[in-house]
Amino acid sequence: MPAPVYRPPPQGELPFLHVSGTLLVVDKPAGLLTVPGRGADKADCLLARVQSRFPEAMIVHRLDMSTSGLVVLARNPAAQRALSMLFQERRVTKRYEALVDGAWAGAAAGAIDLPLIADWPNRPRQKIDHAVGKPCLTRYRVMDSDAVRGISRVELAPVTGRSHQLRVHMEAAGHPILGDALYGTAASRAKAERLMLHACFIEFADPATGETVRAASAAPF
Repeated sequence: MPAPVYRPPPQGELPFLHVSGTLLVVDKPAGLLTVPGRGADKADCLLARVQSRFPEAMIVHRLDMSTSGLVVLARNPAAQRALSMLFQERRVTKRYEALVDGAWAGAAAGAIDLPLIADWPNRPRQKIDHAVGKPCLTRYRVMDSDAVRGISRVELAPVTGRSHQLRVHMEAAGHPILGDALYGTAASRAKAERLMLHACFIEFADPATGETVRAASAAPF
């Protein structure tokens, strides 16, 4: 099966929620790569668009192309190293909102602790593997559950930062994220035209000043 054609959203003014001498926080639209992909057709990305205004900008972490929401970029190499360490040492508070399939059946809040590893024959998929998977923890809180529509809104707080962590954990919980082209069921994929996952909150201490950086973005769904 051929790879889907990359169709990034139209160029427009990016919402910058924080701008300082050392870092930026920007709200990425769904459907836009965070960094360039392979090939000239995938050169358009969040980093390139940010660099059109801030040429020195450097990536610190990524969101999946289909996920929208908050991304942190550095404005110099020292800031990039320091911010990367914050993420690595789990000193960044992150929260997401997701619309998931089905009325929520379990506890209204809790944690999903399931180890993940790359599913190499089916890349870029990830899979749960209790033998060799890397530790992976997600805390969740059900915000709303609609039995009539068969949809729930969930707040997700990843403690670890594995690739596709929230998507795989929601599928494992029996509530795949709507519109997810890689995980879930044909029915859950058909309920939305995009992946219903949004990085809505981030908080950390600015490594340069020690001051708290806090940004929030309402889910666009």
